[in-house]
Amino acid sequence: MQLNLLKAKIHRATVTHAELHYEGSCAIDGRLLDISGIREYEQIHIYNVNNGMRFVTYAIRGEEGSGVISVNGAAAHCASPGDLVIICAYAAMDEAEAAKYKPTCVYVDRLNALTHTNHSMPKQAA
Repeated sequence: MQLNLLKAKIHRATVTHAELHYEGSCAIDGRLLDISGIREYEQIHIYNVNNGMRFVTYAIRGEEGSGVISVNGAAAHCASPGDLVIICAYAAMDEAEAAKYKPTCVYVDRLNALTHTNHSMPKQAA
């Protein structure tokens, strides 16, 4: 049996752009993609904390360190700049893999700068 488990999560990122007239997808700061382990063109689920919308699209790489979270195409109807979103990727695993697996969770501040991961301690406030 295959189980579908959380692979990676970017928690409470702030939407910076909503581009309706774009091919589609969600542009995510390349640094956040690398830290989370979410690959470009990988299917992602986005959960909008502000309005409760949940939708599926795919990730594209945004400029490194830009903080960009751009919801594009038809999905732009589901999020507006300033909305908080949770971005998740899932992976299919067998029982043995699932028993040992731990997802990568990435936490960001209101500007989408990394604060910590589930593998690191939060940065201290300045």
